[in-house]
Amino acid sequence: MGYQSVYDRSMSDPAAFWADAAELIDWDKPWDQVLDDSNPPFYRWFSGATLNTCHNAVDRHVAAGRGDQAAIIYDSPVTDTKQTITYAELQDQVARFGGALKAQGVEKGDRVIIYMPMVPEAAIAMLGCARIGAIHSVVFGGFSSRELATRIDDAKPKVIVAGSCGIEPNRVVHYKPLLDDAIEQAQSKPAHCIVLQRPQEPGTLIEGRDVGWAEAMAAAEPAECVSVEATDPLYILYTSGTTGQPKGVVRDNGGHAVAMAWSMGNVYDVKPGEVFWAASDVGWVVGHSYIVYAPLLMGCTTIVYEGKPVGTPDAGAFWRVIQEHQVSVLFTAPTAFRAIKRDDPNAEHLKHYDLGGFRALFLAGERCDPDTLAWAEQKLGVPVIDHWWQTETGWAIAANCLGIEQLPVKPGSPTRSVPGYDVQVLDDEGEPVKPGDIGRIMIKLPLPPGCLPTLWGNDARFVQSYLATQPGYYLTGDAGYMDDDGYLFVMSRIDDIINVAGHRLSTGGMEAVLASHPDVAECAVIGAADQLKGELPLGLVVLKSGVDRDKAELAKELVGLVREQIGPVAAFKTVVVVDRLPKTRSGKILRGTMKAIADGKEYRLPATIDDPAILEEITAALSAIGYAKHG
Repeated sequence: MGYQSVYDRSMSDPAAFWADAAELIDWDKPWDQVLDDSNPPFYRWFSGATLNTCHNAVDRHVAAGRGDQAAIIYDSPVTDTKQTITYAELQDQVARFGGALKAQGVEKGDRVIIYMPMVPEAAIAMLGCARIGAIHSVVFGGFSSRELATRIDDAKPKVIVAGSCGIEPNRVVHYKPLLDDAIEQAQSKPAHCIVLQRPQEPGTLIEGRDVGWAEAMAAAEPAECVSVEATDPLYILYTSGTTGQPKGVVRDNGGHAVAMAWSMGNVYDVKPGEVFWAASDVGWVVGHSYIVYAPLLMGCTTIVYEGKPVGTPDAGAFWRVIQEHQVSVLFTAPTAFRAIKRDDPNAEHLKHYDLGGFRALFLAGERCDPDTLAWAEQKLGVPVIDHWWQTETGWAIAANCLGIEQLPVKPGSPTRSVPGYDVQVLDDEGEPVKPGDIGRIMIKLPLPPGCLPTLWGNDARFVQSYLATQPGYYLTGDAGYMDDDGYLFVMSRIDDIINVAGHRLSTGGMEAVLASHPDVAECAVIGAADQLKGELPLGLVVLKSGVDRDKAELAKELVGLVREQIGPVAAFKTVVVVDRLPKTRSGKILRGTMKAIADGKEYRLPATIDDPAILEEITAALSAIGYAKHG
């Protein structure tokens, strides 16, 4: 069956389509309805069914005789540690950790916050929660005390599971003091904390509240899997909200398990027993979906990598991991590949490794510029698939579904809508725009299984944030267009469409032009306030390693390139060369923060920022060309 026939079936008979997909999962009790549409816009999948996600991810593979297969490979260049955990060993550890949580009073429906570095215990903690029907909320390790406190107050966890520290290439991040400070700030106090004591920096345990991971595991009675409703929450994952109050995206058990398992075979073309590597962090949605749940639900081997694409030790780190652990498919962010390309533009490191079994590279998390895509294709010689999704959806909205039919690649496009998603591009009045015209990218309800059914404890905010703009549609918050072939082009966040003298222009389109220049490693374009034209585009570029150019001459070239490819209408006149761009820890460029700096406005230090010192460098660079002035 080709892509079009699979997609058409998912649209014409979604209930039958997803009922077939649900055969990938073991159910304790079948559903009353595949799609419960009795309370729109709150649609639910597989209502009436019961299951256990941990059983599906771990126990059933052991029961099927695959207990000796590697489930998790832990590879940590920052601590010089490697470890393989089989499915049988994982079952034992997860059952014990479920028992450890129960010993601390955690029951079905209770929340558990997990504040951990990239270690196997993070996945064990998540699966241990799922095993006993508790709801986990992973907070990215090293998040500030204030951000952790807001999540504690929203989720009200009975227990917090934390690592004593995180290890970065050049420093140790002190988790335990951050945790203690967050609990002190929070109104809602957890009853207990389970702390994984890492030898690099053990934490000070508070008597009566804290217990060490090793001690808790040693004393625990293994827990059995608890059956839960398909519509019960599996986890809460907080995403930043515009009000400063984070939004708790809810993921259910049934629809999530079905979507994860279906996507592994159909989107990524991965089979049970193969090695799948998502080079992300368990604190982000990619880590939830494709480090922990989807690979294990499919019976794959997943990699937990505690390192960087460059610097641990060099720009060949990814190639080493792929060769050493026989990775079939890698999923990472374009930022990672831009960093590798910047440090090793000719891919010299690649010559030292044999990637014979490597089949495909998937990129997501931000827009992939065509230059990075072409570089990866040329150097790796495998399909490079740009795909697009969000924390809220939990899995791909648009992709080149390798497991169904490999469609022709169009650089700059994540290809076409994934089966299950009715993606449309609408104008401000809710009418479809013509092919090639930019509009708001919307998804017609109901969203497919695996997407958020609501926000934690806040149905009203769910509707207001995502569904109120256009009744019957989910607002992705992204702007873009579809071409005549139905290929989607995601240009920028809606907020990043700038209005230059009445012309609506995409900063993403300008970034693609800048990124095509051979001297540019990465770039960002923001709309800076202008009294005459409303907004003017302002480009910031980082040069490739070893490039030594006259900056004024380079800026002139780049301005000429944008004028040539987008036209004088862009009014693109200013480029500033910087050493680095401010990013979140997951690699997203903080365009909104840079815009606030350029406009001389107050801004709140983003909780997810990788290195706050960069903002001082950006402010100085923008001040030097007449921006960043307080009005």
